Amino acid sequence: MTDETGRADSLTVVYDGECPFCTRFVELYRIRENVGKVLLTDARDHPELVAGFRQQGFEINDGMVVLWQGRTYYGVDAMQLLSMLGTEGGSFAALNRLLFRNKRVAGAVYPWLVRGRKLTLRLLGRDLIDAPGH
Repeated sequence: MTDETGRADSLTVVYDGECPFCTRFVELYRIRENVGKVLLTDARDHPELVAGFRQQGFEINDGMVVLWQGRTYYGVDAMQLLSMLGTEGGSFAALNRLLFRNKRVAGAVYPWLVRGRKLTLRLLGRDLIDAPGH
């Protein structure tokens, strides 16, 4: 499987570019050191991707999507993957490993992160991500 640009040799993170948490998160993760090529894709600039993910059952407003090695990771699974691929150093990486290495803990924490994102967007006067035909 290839990413949305047709390349199979990269990791693609599809996230909300207007969400300050999402943007900072993808900036802080230093996964390039462990993975190589990382493509950061703002879902708001690619409504066709959003529509395609929604057809697969992946609501982009409830979780980011990571495409890697022919697989699609969504929501908590995407966060777990990124936390495993992130570099070892730093308090940010340590906190994420603590929260996301255990599936049960990650599953309990992730919905609260999604709620916090939606509340923050509302407080900032920003809309959720829409797709063609919505």
